[in-house]
Amino acid sequence: MKNVTIFVSWLIAAWVLNACSYNQNVINSENNKISASKSSAAKVSINSGWKFKKLLSNENDENNHLVSFNDDTWNDVRLPHTANIEPLVVNNQWQGISWYRRHLDVPKELDGKKVFLEFEAAMNHSKIWINNQLVSDHHGGYLPVVIDATDYVLPGKENIVAVRLDNTDNEITGPKPLKILDFNMYGGLYRNAWMTVKEKVYISNANLANKVAGGGVFITTPKVDTAESHVQIKTHVVNDISSNKQVVVNNAVYDKGVLISQQSSPLQTINANSDAEFVSLVKVKNAKLWSPKSPYLYDVVTTVFIDDKKVDEQKTRVGIRHFELKNQELFINGEKTYLRGVNRHQDYPFIGYALSDNAQYRDAKKIKEGGFDYIRLSHYPQSPAFLDACDELGIVVLDAILGWQFYADTDQFRNYTYKSAKELIRRDRNHASVLAWEVSLNETKMPIFYMEELNRIVHTEFPGENVYSAGWMNEVYDIYLQARQHRILHKSDHDPVKPYSVSEYGDWEYYSRNAGLNQDKMPKDMRLATSSRQLRAYGEKRLLQQVKNLQESHNDNFNTKAFSDSYWVMYDYNRGYHDGIESSGVMDIFRLPKFGYYFYQSQQSPEIKPVIKIASYWNEKSSLDIKVLSNVEEVHLFLNDKLIAKQTPDNGKNTENLGHPPFTFALNKYEAGTLKAIGFINGKAVTQDVVKTPGKAVALKVWLDESGKKPAAGHNDVLFAYIAVVDANGTVLPNITEEIDFTLNGDVKLLNPSAVVTEAGIATALLQIGDKAGNVTLHAKQDELEGRLTFTSK
Repeated sequence: MKNVTIFVSWLIAAWVLNACSYNQNVINSENNKISASKSSAAKVSINSGWKFKKLLSNENDENNHLVSFNDDTWNDVRLPHTANIEPLVVNNQWQGISWYRRHLDVPKELDGKKVFLEFEAAMNHSKIWINNQLVSDHHGGYLPVVIDATDYVLPGKENIVAVRLDNTDNEITGPKPLKILDFNMYGGLYRNAWMTVKEKVYISNANLANKVAGGGVFITTPKVDTAESHVQIKTHVVNDISSNKQVVVNNAVYDKGVLISQQSSPLQTINANSDAEFVSLVKVKNAKLWSPKSPYLYDVVTTVFIDDKKVDEQKTRVGIRHFELKNQELFINGEKTYLRGVNRHQDYPFIGYALSDNAQYRDAKKIKEGGFDYIRLSHYPQSPAFLDACDELGIVVLDAILGWQFYADTDQFRNYTYKSAKELIRRDRNHASVLAWEVSLNETKMPIFYMEELNRIVHTEFPGENVYSAGWMNEVYDIYLQARQHRILHKSDHDPVKPYSVSEYGDWEYYSRNAGLNQDKMPKDMRLATSSRQLRAYGEKRLLQQVKNLQESHNDNFNTKAFSDSYWVMYDYNRGYHDGIESSGVMDIFRLPKFGYYFYQSQQSPEIKPVIKIASYWNEKSSLDIKVLSNVEEVHLFLNDKLIAKQTPDNGKNTENLGHPPFTFALNKYEAGTLKAIGFINGKAVTQDVVKTPGKAVALKVWLDESGKKPAAGHNDVLFAYIAVVDANGTVLPNITEEIDFTLNGDVKLLNPSAVVTEAGIATALLQIGDKAGNVTLHAKQDELEGRLTFTSK
């Protein structure tokens, strides 16, 4: 622990040296690039150096927060961290009390500075002490806990931060008790933690600021045009000094590090122990607009000066774009757009919510590559890193507060959700990707006055045109979120007059004959063969059933006036009430694709990527109706190099609204060997896929899921390593279920709590990268079969 405090002390001391000279960012006149600058503000990760303990049921913890408490026997952990490693199938998730403690050596030079602590998430009821003093008592596990720690830290001395977490069922936050909940909430300090040091004239934290539609830096784009766009920046500056200060705020827009426009405010006096808002309008000529097709981003650097000395600075990444809903249609930058989307739960196997930022990006990358340009964040606020990835990749977001089949008729519960709505907007309002705010309790009957207040908060905290609230009831909200099962099974609001989105579809209407409002009451084996809930282990026939359901339901959504749809769900996930994994995902819980993934991938324009996938394992049990999922104009199918047929897309029921219906080839008989599909556009072969009949197992193939982000040391990065049983052709044997033995060398940890077993021929190991960069080797073995993988973490 001593080494950690020395490191923190050195890091903060380095800030002090830099902060001694308040030089503003220097713009090099020769190349207009930002040079290294000395900033008076520092935001430092405090993810490392934590002590952790889960409380035993009979254990007294009344002294755990004390500076004098001895935590030497507690576990050393780094954030993001889960309170409990869970089994693959979680229907008895750990709930209870856990503690985190951290020693902070705050240098004496920071005396007189502002010090803030921020926990991006703390599940679920947190109490936080600094040096024996209770500084926060917070309900809610999905939004930040931000603390002005200035009056509690002791510069020049060692400080103790203690965090007590309670993730048991909570009627203040909801939702349903875990034993009847359709997802798991897990536990721990499962996102990043930060310490920010500032001067006493500073840009506020939006969630601490007592300003309506304000606090921090709030950026909007009131004029969006490629010729000239306008970027408006509202900055809230606090003066915590007992004398008046004359302040200038400069806002500069950078395009990949090059200054393209800036605007400084007039000199303004901020009275002693007061605050002020500064509004700037920066014009951007020849603007590159953000859209799902072209997610272009700029950096806005906001700098606060006193007497030409820089005292604070904040960088915000923004996209210049315009969302507009009119006549029930969506226009992005004036272009009519239909959003093909998906829902996402944020959990991983074993570690619950404790994903690294890189893992968040990898999830978003798979969604984008799957042919989706829209995501509904169900049913709670998700990681800032995931929102950053959506901005970067071009995924439009429906942002949501926590809510699922639970409403408590108490002031405590209502005030909690009102506060959550405000904090969600303040956290995410500068993200280009966010289309609307789902300030609604999903599948929950809500009073009108309650919905009206949530809707009011949206338009008060984010004033202006083209700002939208959304909710699952067809009253009050700007956007109606209508699930297909409600429309089909209840025949409710079949043709609503307000803009609406098919918020969920493709799962429940094929599984149950109710509307999904009491899932824990339904038989657990209901209609499995014809549902969309299909594990990869269930085999080809049932995975093709999922494709059939997706095609039918997605095609049907175009018969409505919806401007978007979002399939339920992207990834398989665990449920608190059920003894099995919810398997309607187009990828499994290990992020391995099912055939359904390629159906959606094939619905994107071939200009983005020509797609072709033979949805068959081509063995003696395979269907003779070969389904080829593709976005090309024509497919030629060969069996053992013999042409079977040349076909255009299917034309019939459940194809009429699809941009790219599948291709179905009827074969007369089964013949082992090679199926090859070649896709043509304008008579030219542009893509192909090959499937070979599985032979005898000869090796293990091992690969790592990087999905755009290399393994990173020192960040608790988590990645999936896949181990497949393959034949001499490299074909996976989909009927193999075997335990895999393997060894790891390097600074890496296996997180699977039990045996690593193949499912449909592929086993998955969840790896956590350690603190030391370098080579990692994985050696897999199953009887006489072997496979190796070496990769480098940096």
